[in-house]
Amino acid sequence: MKKAQVAGSGTGATAAGSAADDRDEELRRLRKLTAEQAKTIEILKKATAFFAKESDR
Repeated sequence: MKKAQVAGSGTGATAAGSAADDRDEELRRLRKLTAEQAKTIEILKKATAFFAKESDR
């Protein structure tokens, strides 16, 4: 009966599409965040190497 209600209301496909859109948006957000964090890690590695070299002098 529940399937008939969802199918009859016409919102079942829309809700599924919306959930997929939400997942895609979240995936894009997480990929962007991961890229930003990777850049930050590279900067920190370079800074660490620089200061380690400076402290040896």
